[in-house]
Amino acid sequence: MLAELHNISKHYGQSGSEIRNVILHELSLSIDEKDSIAIVGPSGSGKSTLLNILGTLDQPTTGKVIINGIPVETMNENQLANHRNKFIGFVFQMHHLLPQLTLIENVLLPALPVKDKSMRKIAREHAHLLIERVGLKKQIHQRPWELSVGECQRAAVVRALVNKPLLLLADEPTGSLDAENASRLGELFAELNHENGLAVVVVTHSMELAKRMGKIYQLTAGKLHLMPQL
Repeated sequence: MLAELHNISKHYGQSGSEIRNVILHELSLSIDEKDSIAIVGPSGSGKSTLLNILGTLDQPTTGKVIINGIPVETMNENQLANHRNKFIGFVFQMHHLLPQLTLIENVLLPALPVKDKSMRKIAREHAHLLIERVGLKKQIHQRPWELSVGECQRAAVVRALVNKPLLLLADEPTGSLDAENASRLGELFAELNHENGLAVVVVTHSMELAKRMGKIYQLTAGKLHLMPQL
């Protein structure tokens, strides 16, 4: 199993206080290789919180998170960061590209901690292949302010994939895109899942994007409910 959440709860409020804001309640989810999952639900339902816990960027109040067979709680901060960088790729609603860097420099940022020169070379070659695949070969030396919003978001996807993660997590990745670019990005996610076996979990308000995934879960009242295929 690639990733597992066991009885995850997340709440905010002072310890011992009866007043608590419960975001997630005894939620469980298993993700295997080649899975593609969409998580939908109203704003404030905890979708992003769930994704951050799954990506080890946040910790649950109770419950257990296991990534690639290793319980997150057993790792220190450095081990967790290395594990995250190796196995998980992130795409957010805003691309978060650094304006002072070119597209290729932004894309290669996740590979900077890699000390092995041969591995860094492989990462660079992989980056160039991905950049060509998403149609950004001509923009490779341009900076974010010279690119369209859709081009920046595609570059952010390449950045998330440059270390060849096993799991891609995307938080409202099409939220800032027009319909055409949103459709292209959804198609790219589906292709990566089908062709490369990349596991994909997408948090979204877009049912068009959700329908491209193999499973759709509705998050309500802190629980996940599997929806019928549309």
